[in-house]
Amino acid sequence: MAITYRVLGQINPAANTQTTIYTVPAATSTIVSTVSVCNTNSLATTFSLAVQPQGAALSRQHYINFNTPLPANDTITLTLGMTLGNTDVLSGNAASGNVAFNVFGSEIT
Repeated sequence: MAITYRVLGQINPAANTQTTIYTVPAATSTIVSTVSVCNTNSLATTFSLAVQPQGAALSRQHYINFNTPLPANDTITLTLGMTLGNTDVLSGNAASGNVAFNVFGSEIT
């Protein structure tokens, strides 16, 4: 079993567009250690984060957080220790197109 520590995904999605940040590769498990959500604008906004098991269509039960306030020019860091199986999808969304998502963790093969 090999463990690779890495940046799992980085996105800056269009406003109000749920966008895939990371999909677990086949024959791989992943531990998401940290998600950083950065508002690069001088106006407050909100963001959402979801996990879709095995790439399922997004549904309410998949949200880790929903419309969480994100102050202007600020960053929220979530320390999760979240485990994902192969083909699980982590996705993010923000009310503004000025939000960057960065995901860090380990892939286990």
